[in-house]
Amino acid sequence: MNTTTTDTQHSELSVIFGTLEHYIRLRLDTEINQKENHSTSLSFRNGQSPLYRFIEDNQLTEQETVILLLATIPHISPNFISNIVSAFLPKGGDFPEFGGVKGKNHRGILPTGETALYLIAGNDIDKRNMVLRIFNDSHIFHKKNVLYIEQVNHGEPKMSGRLILDEEYVDLFISGKVSRPKLSSSFPAQLITTKLNWDDLVLQDKTLQEINEIEIWLSHNETLMKDWGMSNRIKPGYRVLFHGPAGTGKTMTASLLGKYTNRDVYRIDLSLVVSKYIGETEKNLSNLFDKANHKNWILFFDEADSVFGKRTDVRDAHDKYANQEVSYLLQRMESFNGLIILASNMKSNIDTAFIRRFNSIIEFDNPRTTERLQLWQNYLPQSISIDKKISLQNIARNFELTGANIVNIIQYTSLQTLQKESKTFAYNDLIKGIQKEYKKEGKMMRDLLQ
Repeated sequence: MNTTTTDTQHSELSVIFGTLEHYIRLRLDTEINQKENHSTSLSFRNGQSPLYRFIEDNQLTEQETVILLLATIPHISPNFISNIVSAFLPKGGDFPEFGGVKGKNHRGILPTGETALYLIAGNDIDKRNMVLRIFNDSHIFHKKNVLYIEQVNHGEPKMSGRLILDEEYVDLFISGKVSRPKLSSSFPAQLITTKLNWDDLVLQDKTLQEINEIEIWLSHNETLMKDWGMSNRIKPGYRVLFHGPAGTGKTMTASLLGKYTNRDVYRIDLSLVVSKYIGETEKNLSNLFDKANHKNWILFFDEADSVFGKRTDVRDAHDKYANQEVSYLLQRMESFNGLIILASNMKSNIDTAFIRRFNSIIEFDNPRTTERLQLWQNYLPQSISIDKKISLQNIARNFELTGANIVNIIQYTSLQTLQKESKTFAYNDLIKGIQKEYKKEGKMMRDLLQ
C-alpha cells in the first residue's frame, strides 16, 4: 500500500468516524439537553478504505453500521467516546443508559451492547428488539466472525458485555491487511507451507487420481452450490481421510493443495485442543471452527486418532464426555464449509461414525521400487556427484524406505560430505544414513550387495 493510498484511507476514516461522532452527539443532545428530536442518521461519501468497502459490500443497514463503528472506534481513537460523553456531563456522574465499561488497561469508555441499544433505539421496545436480532447466530456479524458481545458474569444482562471486534477485522480496517492468526490456546492451529511442487510428490497413480478429485472440488464447489442451486441438497464442505504409514506424503499433499489453490493450510495442534477438563475440548474446537468459517482455509488434523478415534462404552463420566466430544466434532465437521483433511497412520483407528461421513478416503502406501528410485533422484543435491559404488537402482530395490526416510538419509549424507569438504557422496556415509533410519524404526538391515 503506497503512501498516497494510506493517506486517502486515513482521511476516509476521519470522515466516517466524524459522522459517527455527529450521530452520538445528536442522540445525547436530545436525551440530556431535552432538545427537539433531531433526525440522527449516518451518511458519508463513497470511499475505498477497507472499512467503507466492508460496509458497502455487505450492504449493512444504518443500525448495523453504527454497531460496527462502535466496535471499531476504540482501536483507532481510545478517548473518542469519553470526550463526547464528558462534554455532556461536565461535572461527571453516571449515565447508565449509555452503557460502556472501563477496561483493565484501556482508560477510556469501551462501548457495550447497551451503548448500541441506547444510541439506536433509546427506550423504543420494537427498535431494541431489532437491535438484539443483529447479534443472532444467523446474522453476518456472527457468520463471518466479525464482532460479538463479550460474555458477562452469570446473572448480568447480556447486552452489558463489551462489543468485541475480531482481531482480523481490526487489522483489516486499520492497516488494510489481515494478519494471520498465531498458534495459541484460543487458536490451536499453525500455518503450514511448502516450497516443493507437485513434481516433488512421488505417489502411486491411484493416490494421485484421488487427490485430483479434491482439486476438482476446490475449483468447482462454489459453482455447484450457488449457480447450480445445490446448497439445499448437498452438505457444505468436503471431508477427506488420508491414511497410511508415516512419511508417505500426507502432510506434503495437504500443503501442496493449499499452495496450488491459493488457500492457507492450518495444521491443528491436537495437544492444545484436547483437554482433561470437561467441556474445554469442545470450547477449543469451537474457537477454531468459528475462526476458520468463511476463510477459505484448509484444516489439516494430523495424527487425528487422538481426537477422532473410536468411541468407548460408557463406563464412567469421563467416557461419557469423551463420546460427547466426538459427537460435537461430527457436528462441526459437517457444518464447516471448507476442506477438512484428517491424517492417520491407520484407517482402523478412526471411529466408524467419522468414516461414513468422509467424502473421500485416500490411502498413502509405502513407495515401491520405482517410486523410491524417483525419490532418490528428486532429492539428491544436483551439484554433488555420488560414489561409483553407489547404485541408486540397487538402493531403491533393496531398502524399503519412505520419502521422509530418504530425505533424512540425504540430509545426513550431505552433512557428512560437507564436514569432509568433499564434493562426492561417499558410499559408507550413505549406508550409515540408511542404518540410522532402520534403527530408528526398529528394523533389521541386511547388507547391500556391492
